[in-house]
Amino acid sequence: MNEIAPFPEVEHQRAVLPEGLTLDCGAVIRPLAVAWRSYGTLNAARSNAILVTHALTGDQYVAERQPVTGKEGWWDAIIGPGKPVDTNRFFVICANVLGGCMGSTGPREEMTDENGIPQGRPWGTDFPTVTIRDMVRAQKKLIDHLGITRLLAVIGGSMGGMQVLEWAATYPETVFAAAPIACATHHSAQNIAFHEVGRAAIHSDPDWKGGRYWEDGRIPAQGLSVARMVAHITYLSEAALTRKFGRRLQGASALTFLEDVFQVESYLRHQGSSFVRRFDANSYLTITRAMDYFDLANEHGSVARAFQNTPTRFFVASFSSDWLFPTSESRALVRALNAAAARVSFVEITTDKGHDAFLLDEPEFHRALGGFLAGAAAALGV
Repeated sequence: MNEIAPFPEVEHQRAVLPEGLTLDCGAVIRPLAVAWRSYGTLNAARSNAILVTHALTGDQYVAERQPVTGKEGWWDAIIGPGKPVDTNRFFVICANVLGGCMGSTGPREEMTDENGIPQGRPWGTDFPTVTIRDMVRAQKKLIDHLGITRLLAVIGGSMGGMQVLEWAATYPETVFAAAPIACATHHSAQNIAFHEVGRAAIHSDPDWKGGRYWEDGRIPAQGLSVARMVAHITYLSEAALTRKFGRRLQGASALTFLEDVFQVESYLRHQGSSFVRRFDANSYLTITRAMDYFDLANEHGSVARAFQNTPTRFFVASFSSDWLFPTSESRALVRALNAAAARVSFVEITTDKGHDAFLLDEPEFHRALGGFLAGAAAALGV
């Protein structure tokens, strides 16, 4: 796997903000680059903008072909003309997170000093520790750059849902409506443990080279592939795996020690090997750490206090077979929002597709989200 060339050169649309950003850890990133895409048209009142926040391994190509993989946008099912997030009506923005590897400032990008002077090499492991709040503050700079003073809505699932919550807690007057989906107000010990297994796999790869693998063009492909395989298991449910693969063999009729005897093994290996062609290992380490650090109650004293007197209206959605971010976490969020006297609606979608259900064909979820956004738009006269 060492010869894999993971990153075809792609020119991403970016806003480069010379003032930069001071991070929660105290480090300064200057300039700050935020790679972004948009769909639909911003209206004259600039009141129809919806920000979509992506999950751990997502990117800004939410409703179009991803230029590296050629695959359809990861939320094509719900974003587009006449779809629940209707681009005939809304101006939809999606930005690659700070620390990502699709054009925003992150470990792959050229390192700069505090004065913005290029250092002639990638950030690599010298990229500072970032938080979910740092990611949101970078997105806020993009929104300001676009001349948008209030977002109709911020929506996202998984790590994207964490960003939605951070947006609503940090910039309540900027967020009219918020849809945190399949997420939680903090990362559980179990989720941190799964992330740590993935990070350990990357660190143990001989091509890791202390994070300086970029020096001779290598990538820790085996470690990154294993990290992706472990994470992908958490995105699925036992029922979904059984339905898709069961114990079916991959062309083998007898028990052997050959690889890929079971179809599920072949599937996971494919997931891992395709992942290393589009994602940077140092970005993976940076972003998983940001998820692990996320804890709204710790930031504000309690979750209810984070949203005290909030003007934002909320739509919280969970999925019955999601064991990575179970419904109990969403219910705890809803209770905290109720305690803060927030306007909140909640739906649990019955499905056997696991955490990934928010990305898949779930008509009930699509109708509920579409209805929430249409109601928010009507309330604002959009």
